[in-house]
Amino acid sequence: MTYNFFVKPRATPQTQPIPGRESEMIKGRSGGYMFDDGIWTVLRRSLLLGTSKNSFYADKHELTDEFVTAVSDCVAADPQRVAQEIVYASDGRAIKNSAPLLALVLLSMGELPAAKQAFLDIFPQVVRTASHFYEWLSYSKALRGFGKVVQQAGTAWLSNPDAKALAYQLLKYQQRHGFTHRDALRLFHVKPVSAEHQALFQWVIQGWQAVPEQTPSEAMSQIWWYERVKRQPVLTCAAIAHGRLTHEMVAPVGKMDQAAWDLLFQDMPMGALLRNLGSLTQLGVIRADKPKVLKRVANVLTNKRRLQQGRIHPIAVLKALKTYQSGGKLGRGSKTWTPVPRVLDILDRALELSFETAQPTNQVFLHAVDVSGSMSWATVGSIGLTCCEVAVTMALATAKAEPNYAIRGFATQFKDLDITARDSFASAMKKARKQNFGGTDASVAYDWAIRNHFHVDVFCFWTDSESWAGRQHPSEALAQYRRLVNPNAKAVYVTLVPSRISLVDPNDSMSWDIHGFDPSAPRAIQMIATGEV
Repeated sequence: MTYNFFVKPRATPQTQPIPGRESEMIKGRSGGYMFDDGIWTVLRRSLLLGTSKNSFYADKHELTDEFVTAVSDCVAADPQRVAQEIVYASDGRAIKNSAPLLALVLLSMGELPAAKQAFLDIFPQVVRTASHFYEWLSYSKALRGFGKVVQQAGTAWLSNPDAKALAYQLLKYQQRHGFTHRDALRLFHVKPVSAEHQALFQWVIQGWQAVPEQTPSEAMSQIWWYERVKRQPVLTCAAIAHGRLTHEMVAPVGKMDQAAWDLLFQDMPMGALLRNLGSLTQLGVIRADKPKVLKRVANVLTNKRRLQQGRIHPIAVLKALKTYQSGGKLGRGSKTWTPVPRVLDILDRALELSFETAQPTNQVFLHAVDVSGSMSWATVGSIGLTCCEVAVTMALATAKAEPNYAIRGFATQFKDLDITARDSFASAMKKARKQNFGGTDASVAYDWAIRNHFHVDVFCFWTDSESWAGRQHPSEALAQYRRLVNPNAKAVYVTLVPSRISLVDPNDSMSWDIHGFDPSAPRAIQMIATGEV
């Protein structure tokens, strides 16, 4: 009898902390022990992912309480770093701008003068539209009131020296979150800085009575046309053609027939086009026998530079794809349509382009997608995208950029999802939906690779990180894989739910934690593979 059983490395069930590492680990909501990644991780994940939707293990109140606490603690420690994180998320990386706006309010509440200055410095970068402005105002009213720093920021925003840009915002978003423009002008006592501002503010207060009969200045042109359509809907097409009114401006007051939609379509911005593809198809503006129309849809939606400039998040494209494919069965709208196959192809290409990727690295990637019950239950966005569907989409986007990969799903087993780079995103999501099962054990990916002596350069996990069902921790299984198969194997865990837990051993220099839904995640994984980071 020997004591090899005692001196050999021992596996630790995931429901227990690794012996000797207890102070570095915390118990997740699922009951498993994972490494504590700290408040700065909570901050970035919450900003990027948002906390306004329930996860499988926590409701939105619990998630948001954790987010607010993390922001407050981080502001007390380093307000400038918090400001940088808010701007990073707000600049097209967060699914929505709501979490950065809430964090912006919390930054303004910091006790240090540096916090208030950081708030003022980044305010214009985060509050870009009137919709953002009123959402920020509603959070400020609820959490802190309208003190000096709020007055300063609000007055500056409403005094935008570009009167035409300000008029566009005030017309497009006339009321949001319980506020109107008249409320804002009275709250901040804004004084006009030019004759155009004077005319604009008079329209806000007095309406039609303040708009001249003759065509006014360029800044007031859209408002002039809007007021006429309100009283004469027959002028809708003229207002769109000559006044450049957008869908949001003209739809509430105009005559929205096919002719109006045809005109709107000609100059419709990318975001509006994504949201209105179903309506345009239902009205007959987009049809399979209109090649020029389909060409314009393709030119707009598959322009990578415009996708980036428009801050079009991949999840927004994924929502559009799923909604359009449903023919109107998803969401709360009453419209139905028959999807045009060419439009589905265009959306698939737009989704691929919305992610940031580099040249192929020619490394071998094993994408392990969490298909456990928790990933199929929690939803992202308002039309029921599951975390699993988003994970498959991001894994496929990464795989499409590389020639050497495998995509498999893990729960308590490690299954082939039958997904390849030849799949469309729609077909990949459909395959993933058929595979949701069981508890969560990330270590099974390493067990499978060891059994099959499968040489992997980079393991990519797409998960909520709540791994609890295994006989050993993923970090222990990775160490075993390196001993037996590839000592240089790297691991990347892309976390898709906001929390402070991590499957990455902080002592492992070849493992990384990436915060999910970031369009740059595929490119970051490629940089890790080549040793650039």
